Amino acid sequence: MTGLRSTRRALLPLGAGLLLSGCGFRPIYAAHGDGTMGPAEAGLAATAVAIIPERSGQLLRQALQARLHRDGAVVARRYDLNVTMTLAGDPIGIQPDNSASRVRLMGVANWSLTARNAQRSTLTAGTAKAIDGYNVLDQQFFAADMESEVVIRRIAEALADQTALQLAVYFNRQHAKGEKS
Repeated sequence: MTGLRSTRRALLPLGAGLLLSGCGFRPIYAAHGDGTMGPAEAGLAATAVAIIPERSGQLLRQALQARLHRDGAVVARRYDLNVTMTLAGDPIGIQPDNSASRVRLMGVANWSLTARNAQRSTLTAGTAKAIDGYNVLDQQFFAADMESEVVIRRIAEALADQTALQLAVYFNRQHAKGEKS
């Protein structure tokens, strides 16, 4: 009986995948049947990421480049991604001496995708948000600075994930609109 249950559990994701493919579901980063890049992957690869100021912006730009240019394929850049990033911290966990024992950081990335055409038309825009935090140990300022850097890196990674996903959805929708026309 245990073997039958484990077999059923193993086949469940396969069956769910077949059902979803029957209703038109397709993974967002799926390649074409001939192995060429799908619309999301091709659009992301054709996107150049503009410089983002500050150290946190550098981390976000690096994370975005890693997500947009996954295979390292050389593709002509047809789009520019402009991002502004804000990072704000709130002290929480206030001690009796009014010092904070925890800091919550909130990162917001506002982005816009523009075409590299004569009009430099804005194609789409969006926002990504992430929250994280770190503890401030008593008299451990160096450790707090190191932890702050780690948290900023995690926020940049989360913002890059959200932005890349939003862009991939945009490119897939544009491709679907083109097929229907």
